[in-house]
Amino acid sequence: MTRQPQVGFIGLGLMGTAMALRLLEKGWAVNVWNLEAERIEPVVAAGAVAKDSPAAVTQASDVVLMCVSHTDAVEQCAFGKNGVAKAAASGKILIDHSTIDPAKSREFATRLRSTTGMRWIDAPVSGGPLAARQGTLTVMAGGEAADITAVTAVMADLSANFTHIGATGAGQMAKLINQAIVGTTYVMMAEALTLAEASGIDAAMLPQCLAGGNADSSLLQQLYPRMQARSFEPPLAYTRQLLKDMKAVQSKIREFGLELPVIERAVEQHRAYVAQGHEMADPASIVRLYDQKQAPTTKIGRMK
Repeated sequence: MTRQPQVGFIGLGLMGTAMALRLLEKGWAVNVWNLEAERIEPVVAAGAVAKDSPAAVTQASDVVLMCVSHTDAVEQCAFGKNGVAKAAASGKILIDHSTIDPAKSREFATRLRSTTGMRWIDAPVSGGPLAARQGTLTVMAGGEAADITAVTAVMADLSANFTHIGATGAGQMAKLINQAIVGTTYVMMAEALTLAEASGIDAAMLPQCLAGGNADSSLLQQLYPRMQARSFEPPLAYTRQLLKDMKAVQSKIREFGLELPVIERAVEQHRAYVAQGHEMADPASIVRLYDQKQAPTTKIGRMK
């Protein structure tokens, strides 16, 4: 291409909106569509062009990015009435940032390319809306090497770490492993905080205290303080989405015949929290599950 590619974005949830706004700020021409029309207006106000369907986005775009909530939504946007496939053509590329089953991703990629010639990259993301706005996402990609090369410029403006990890579906498998680590760590952080508060130490000082040691991590420095302050508004993600991903991890564990009890227990904790009616709460608020059971605090005095 001698001109800058036209970019399309399908799905303007928390992540999709942040990613679309980032692309607009970096000078990309962005065509957008979302199922709930009210989410389109803020992105259009920033310079995007609204389209009335995924097909219309695809017709106007060279590279189409998609970030929707689950496998059925991906299939509907790609192959449903007025879906991507209706306007797909050889030379166009679909980058799916959704988190879905790796086998389904391979199936959809084969279906789209065999019927239309349009190529498919599975490229789920990690880092949250703030990283999306800053262009520092971690993106794990599956697909053909030539297709990965073709979208490098777009991904450079969205991510600090864009890794081609293998063939189609490999990005989705890497994301499931990412979610296994993240979802289990959310539970572990909630339990560590509960232990710190029950002991009577200055729980807010723990990230500073442990910085640089083997227990340090971005989640300790960023997630733990939000848990400790019980600061969950506005949500940076939704508990229902993390539970969806943890269930998918659990399914893979069983498919592979593995015994991974720590991850399995974390899945059950997320399931229990959602069952209490916290589907739309920030996943960090899972600490409330422990607040309900916390024993009276035993104060540990500070040394003088």
